[in-house]
Amino acid sequence: MTERDALVIKGLRVAVEGKEILRGVDLVVRKGEIHALMGPNGSGKSTLAYTLMGHPAYQVLGGEVWYKGQNILGLKPDERAKLGLFLAFQYPTPIPGVSVANFLRTALNALRRNGEEQQKSLPVSEFRKKLNERMALLKVEKEFASRYLNDGFSGGEKKKSEILQMALLEPEMVIMDETDSGLDIDALKTVSEAVNRLAGPNMGVLVITHYQRLLNHITPHFVHILINGKVMLSGGPELAHELEAKGYAEFEKRVAQEVSA
Repeated sequence: MTERDALVIKGLRVAVEGKEILRGVDLVVRKGEIHALMGPNGSGKSTLAYTLMGHPAYQVLGGEVWYKGQNILGLKPDERAKLGLFLAFQYPTPIPGVSVANFLRTALNALRRNGEEQQKSLPVSEFRKKLNERMALLKVEKEFASRYLNDGFSGGEKKKSEILQMALLEPEMVIMDETDSGLDIDALKTVSEAVNRLAGPNMGVLVITHYQRLLNHITPHFVHILINGKVMLSGGPELAHELEAKGYAEFEKRVAQEVSA
């Protein structure tokens, strides 16, 4: 495994509407690893997710983000996606009039038309076969593909739509921004089981979450705690359990003591 296979974040500083939110984030996520990023509200978790995918509202003040041998901060969102990055949104946007199947076929063909690896659009028959295989793998009902994307979807259905995109587009580095937000217990289990089926040696995963409950179903290799815009603590899965037992206030106190020491 080389650094080219990793998402390497170095000293990333980001502002939103003139206010600095990320104050020097350092993090490395390699293919085949599942990382969980946790932190209190306002710590910068979603800011990091959207910055990594190139959202224009987030101003990069400093630092670098390396992936596949290049600093991606100068790339457009679609260029980052073509490199293999994928963001599962916390609140997916409804698109009335566009079916799930048509959206996925358009997205898949856009990824296939990628520089030296440019390929012809996938024939409809081959696309349908691939889509049906992925839907069967994730236990998604066939009628789902004909519905308008996220239009009238429940919270669980919206997240299921995001996971189906992951399965079809086969990204190499996935960022999941609070995927457990708004899910009941059954929906959480369904989405988690789907992620576990897709995760493997060819995919790196950064799970951004506020609560430990998601990690009861998706076991991370590493857990990081983001406080005041910086990754202040890192460890194994046990760190999430400690956080659940003691709360963020205890960790913020510990960090303050270490900084002042």
